[in-house]
Amino acid sequence: MTKTLLALAMAAVATSALAYPDKPVTLVVPFAAGGPTDKVARDLAEVLRKGLNNQTVIIENVGGAGGTLGAAKVAKAAPDGYTLLLHHIGMATSPALYRKMPYDTMNDFEFIGMVNEVPMTLIGRSTLPANNYAELVKWLEANKGKINMANAGLGAASHLCGLLFQQALKIDMTTVPYKGTAPAMTDLLGGQVDIMCDQTTNTTTQIEAGKVKAFAVSTPKRLTTPALAKLPTLDESGLKGFNVSIWHGMYAPKGTPKAIVDQVNAAMKAALKDPEFIKRQEALGAVVVTDSRVNGPEHKKFVEAEINKWGPAIKAAGQYAD
Repeated sequence: MTKTLLALAMAAVATSALAYPDKPVTLVVPFAAGGPTDKVARDLAEVLRKGLNNQTVIIENVGGAGGTLGAAKVAKAAPDGYTLLLHHIGMATSPALYRKMPYDTMNDFEFIGMVNEVPMTLIGRSTLPANNYAELVKWLEANKGKINMANAGLGAASHLCGLLFQQALKIDMTTVPYKGTAPAMTDLLGGQVDIMCDQTTNTTTQIEAGKVKAFAVSTPKRLTTPALAKLPTLDESGLKGFNVSIWHGMYAPKGTPKAIVDQVNAAMKAALKDPEFIKRQEALGAVVVTDSRVNGPEHKKFVEAEINKWGPAIKAAGQYAD
């Protein structure tokens, strides 16, 4: 390429970045509509547009393979800022869960920043004889080999939390995977399964309505959400060091111009300070991130640490997807 053509190409990229965005932006959610990540994305999209020239932010649900199909679509998309990704902890756990990955988590994306953290709640069917965590443990120990623990599928937040819970208690349970949170919750409500560990975004409404029994939360500190404030932590209940939260972050395809990444990051930071967004997240028990992880480089370091945290636990359990 001649110097003239190179200069023209660089000028075109710069002009494109300055004009960004001049059309709707697609935010890919690698899970089905109606799920917890989808809820976060739709709340975020409403306020994100304010920092993106008021362009519409379209949610595109690309579910399948534990979120890897949607993430792969973004990894392979044109690096122009018009295709972005909102993903949860699966960005860090998929490398251990899947023998073959269609992308490289640490090298095929531009890391924009972290959005929120969602605590987990340990819940059970309403007909369980246990009424608190201590009674639940006694019941689990007395019913070894008979316990069914639901999750929303391999690699789902509920699967990961349940995996660590079983390892911490050293009690094997029959894992019952479903194709999503909704059918898992339906069977828990119907009494077909016994317990589940899932995000507050999925469980708070059911707990408030008294349709499930709530036993504990997965974070080191108790939650302040009214419906969950009285629940003890698993750490204080005897599982010292138990800490599981499901976080969400934003990403762009590798090679997206820095000016565009910076603009999306600025729009995201503004959205995270929006009172209505914060209110909606708090109502679900989610905590909006305010620390340095809202910046791309720090979020990338965090994801790498999460890969190192979850990889050994998943491999020790021997639970893989083809």
